[in-house]
Amino acid sequence: MNVTIYDVAREANVSMATVSRVVNGNPNVKPATRKKVLEVIERLGYRPNAVARGLASKKTTTVGVIIPDISNIFYAELARGIEDIATMYKYNIILSNSDQNTEKEIHLINTMLGKQVDGVLFMGGNITEQHVEEFKRSPVPIVLAGAIEETHAVPSVNIDYEEAAYDAVKSFIDKGHKTIGFVSGPFHDPVNVNYKLVGYKKALEEAGIPYREEYVVEGDYTYDSGIEAWSKLHSLDTTPSAIFVGNDEMALGVTHGAQDQGVDIPSEVEIISFDNTRLALMVRPQLTSVVQPLYDVGAVAMRLLTKLMNKEQVEDQIVVLPHRIEHRGSTK
Repeated sequence: MNVTIYDVAREANVSMATVSRVVNGNPNVKPATRKKVLEVIERLGYRPNAVARGLASKKTTTVGVIIPDISNIFYAELARGIEDIATMYKYNIILSNSDQNTEKEIHLINTMLGKQVDGVLFMGGNITEQHVEEFKRSPVPIVLAGAIEETHAVPSVNIDYEEAAYDAVKSFIDKGHKTIGFVSGPFHDPVNVNYKLVGYKKALEEAGIPYREEYVVEGDYTYDSGIEAWSKLHSLDTTPSAIFVGNDEMALGVTHGAQDQGVDIPSEVEIISFDNTRLALMVRPQLTSVVQPLYDVGAVAMRLLTKLMNKEQVEDQIVVLPHRIEHRGSTK
């Protein structure tokens, strides 16, 4: 049998209201009474019913986190930042994988709301009008972490992806490179086409280097697509002397694809990746990478959500964190 608040109250010879005050840390309880109630709670093994408490307070201290793929190191590092701040502010997390499927994402949003979560953190590539409509209908705050919603109608935490891509390509140009490839993530993801590709083109244009469509290869964020991208670039009449890659996993594929064909990194081809996950350190030479502070993106997004859930004043709901380039062995 589950031990109830009534059992604790009867055993301690106090009212249920007194037990509730002790459980919730209310200071208006005499020390002797608090001690007696806590001893009974310990002896009976009482665990407060979070659902019942949520019904009473209209808060469940639970946050829904929707993530495309928890096995992906990018999202795992984001999730760690979320979890640490959630724990600090005493929130529990319900985590769900969406597989980057719009129908499943919409379903999960509604499932989370059905579980009476106090807020939702959403991570995903392609934020559609359908998503935005669901976000607007939500009775609780929703914050995007590492995801772009282009009308800025939804609170979000990101870096400046266009500027980050521009900085990476310009660093190649500053070294004298004229043939620069770009291995992009999926073109249906706006962050790739509307931000990273724009930054890539901007750097080329400023330097007077013609944009060559064949130097831009679409991948799907995976290692295998990086190997395939290298094969396409290497088969061109002129192989790029520098390659900017949209994430670390694809960059590993590009690196290994080149090395398998006897191409030396970085003396023959230089590579800069994006995200700076632990994968950037798991290849030789180690990858020069654009540092997207993934832990911080998750942590700041969770903190922003706590403020919105508690109806605190938030001056800027669109947060852009700084980025930098970490130089390692894949560039000279």
